Formats: sequence, C-alpha cells, structure tokens
Amino acid sequence: MTAQLLPILLDSVNYMAVLLLVSIGLVLIFGLMQVINLAHGEFFLIGAYGLWWSQNAGLPFAAGVLVGAMLAGLVGLLAEVTVISRMYQRPLDTILATWGLSIAIKQAIVIAFGPQSQQIAAPLTSAVSVFGVSYSSYRLLVIAVAVVVALLVFTLLYRTRLGLAARAAMVNRAMARSIGIDARRIDRAAFSLGTALAGLAGAVMAPLMSVDPQMGFGFVLPAFLSILVGGVGSPLGALWGTGLLGGSQTVMASFWSPVIAQIAVFTIAIAIIRLYPSGITGLRR
Repeated sequence: MTAQLLPILLDSVNYMAVLLLVSIGLVLIFGLMQVINLAHGEFFLIGAYGLWWSQNAGLPFAAGVLVGAMLAGLVGLLAEVTVISRMYQRPLDTILATWGLSIAIKQAIVIAFGPQSQQIAAPLTSAVSVFGVSYSSYRLLVIAVAVVVALLVFTLLYRTRLGLAARAAMVNRAMARSIGIDARRIDRAAFSLGTALAGLAGAVMAPLMSVDPQMGFGFVLPAFLSILVGGVGSPLGALWGTGLLGGSQTVMASFWSPVIAQIAVFTIAIAIIRLYPSGITGLRR
C-alpha cells in the first residue's frame, strides 16, 4: 500500500508547491492593485522559454532558472509601468488589458521560437529511495526549491517592514497612503515579484512538461480557483487553496482520470465559494 500511495502523495506535494508559487503571485497582484492578471500564465511561459533559451546558450541549469524568473519579472515590470499602472482599481478594464497582453506575449514567443513543443532535459535523472519507494530526484528538488522560495516570500510579507506596508496597502490602500506608505513603489515591486514567481514556477516545471505556447494555462486556472477558495488578497489563503484544490486534483487524477479530477475540483471550488464568498480565510476587503 505504501508503495502505491507514497508516489501519489509526493506528486501531490510537487504540484501544490509549484501551484503555490503561481498563486502567491496572483494574490500579490490582485490584492494590492485589483488587477485580474489574465496574462499570468504567459509569465509562467516566459520562465520556461527563458530556461530553454539559456540551455541552448550553454548556461548552467540553475543560471537558466534564474534567467527565466528574472526575465518574467522584467517583462512584468515593463507591463506594469506602461499599461497596468493606468488601470489600478478598475478590475474590468484590467481583464481586457491583461487579455491583450497575454495574446501579445504568446504571439511574440511563437514568432521568436516557433509553435512547436520544446524539450528540456532535467539536471537530475536519477531516482532516490523515499521510505523504500523510488522517486525522481528532480521532482524532489522542485519541491525543495518551491518550498524554500515560498517560505522566503512569506517571511518577506510577514516579517519585514516592506511586507507590513504591502499588507497594509492590501487591506486599505487609502489609509496606507495617509500614513506615508509609498503605494506606487509597492505596486511595482509586487507586480514584478508576482510575475517573477510565475516565471520561476515555469522554469522549474519545464523539464517535467513539454515547453509550448499553451503550457501556462494548465497552472493559471487552478491558481485563480485556489485564491478564490483561500481568500482573495490573502497570501495565507493561497496556501490553503492550493493545498485543498491542488492536492485533491492530483490524488483524484491518480485514482480515476484527469477529466474526472478537474470536474470534481471545480465542483469543490464552487461549493466552497458558495458557502464562504470571502474564501476560507474569511478575509474581507
């Protein structure tokens, strides 16, 4: 029984850890700026293609992951300065703006790299024994990287003055400004960090997936559901949401099928949102 359940549990943790990185980015962007970032999946894509390009250029794998994350963050900063900053507190307008941004990024990637799928070799191809069960070394590395980065982000948000200022702006932007918090600087930092996290997630997952212009959608939709279930604007809510939905989807897909798992996860999400409109953390803006 252990030999059957442990790989499923580890796959669930792997998926949840990466999904958490994507979800935290969405929470930062929507919680601070009320921006519904439909282009978030494309920043995941930028991270993956950044790693692929770096590998072809001969850079080490770790450097390629950093390049992918930094490239996503820089493109995010450029988008925030040129487009998003003009639409704060206008969620409906940002839907159209980020949808257009998503199309532009995806088409730019197709023009630059082509529509075909690309493959990236994992730096670790061996397996290790986990409680007597053989499991991929690289998947364990992905879990470790995602957990460490998530802990660093939570430390930044809950143990530093910058994090306190960011959370104050999430709760009451006008009040934060009145006590001297530079909301504009925080907006830029949050949007860059959020998109960089999506890029990092895309880079570390690239060796486990086919790198193609559609790969980001499989993570961004569950991430949106996770923050709705956990609580919009709550970083801890993202943790709860990804744990509940991400874990459920992976386990059910292993026992039944991915289609049934997705239907079940959507049903669970709808039921929770119906019972707890503000999310299970109960955060109200």
